[in-house]
Amino acid sequence: MRFQRLDLNLLVALDALLSERNITRAAERLHMSQSATSGILGRLRTYFGDDLLVQVGRRMEPTLLAQRMQEPVRELLLQLQRVLELKTDFDPKTSTRTFRIAASDYVVSVLFAEVLKRKVSAFPSMTIELIPLNEDTRSQLRRGEIDFMVIPENFCESDLPSSPLFEESHVCVVWKGNTLVGDTLSFDQYMGLGHITPRFGRARQPSFEEWFLKQFGPTRRIEVVTSDFASVAQLLIGTHLVATMHSQLALRNARYLPLRVLAPPIEIPKLRECLQWHAFQESDPGHVWLRELITTIASTLHTLESSA
Repeated sequence: MRFQRLDLNLLVALDALLSERNITRAAERLHMSQSATSGILGRLRTYFGDDLLVQVGRRMEPTLLAQRMQEPVRELLLQLQRVLELKTDFDPKTSTRTFRIAASDYVVSVLFAEVLKRKVSAFPSMTIELIPLNEDTRSQLRRGEIDFMVIPENFCESDLPSSPLFEESHVCVVWKGNTLVGDTLSFDQYMGLGHITPRFGRARQPSFEEWFLKQFGPTRRIEVVTSDFASVAQLLIGTHLVATMHSQLALRNARYLPLRVLAPPIEIPKLRECLQWHAFQESDPGHVWLRELITTIASTLHTLESSA
């Protein structure tokens, strides 16, 4: 289809090129060859009378016109997607839609393990793709490349719709054979022990350290750094280390691993997880249905934990 002599299919390629600023990555995203993607960039340059992307050293940078076009093009494609998906006959039992959700491995373990139990038995044709949080997650959500992200409330985007999911407390965890710790853990013991902690992404962002330092000043002695929450419990086994973990994840691990779960010697504020999505999906029947399902299951997590 053409509009003012422009093949509208080229807007999808333009969006990918302006987002990736790299022909190879844009080609992968479009499922096209690099040469075909280069050809499309040439057609776009001819139509707009502008280079759009120019080589600067080893990078491609957008021209002023391209910078001005990027957001309107993305919004146009999102609105088109909204029109195509606004169907009143959405039926989760027969839907073949794929929903992409960004969440930490902790949230996957405690929340989406329960969501998938419901999905597998009742909604077999639907696909839920779980992807890790990273530095680009917020941009992916704004570009409509993912449907939801689950993040702590204090990291939510203020201008996008969101819904609270559940609250979580923290506990301390040690190996059962750790002879340096008894049935309780004092602050001096906590500071004297070596710690295992996760840090995330290329920037190695800490999950707990920043808050701890602001409250207590002295730095914990970090002996092991891992890249996810799931590996922390296993790495404690056979050591005298301690970890500060989400309580639900810790209790689940303690059922299967030789671990002791202890009350922390400091008062740690509760973590509040929330579900966030793009405003253009606010009224999408499929999104509304899945939001309600996730929120409902999240409200039962502590009940499930106590009855297990």
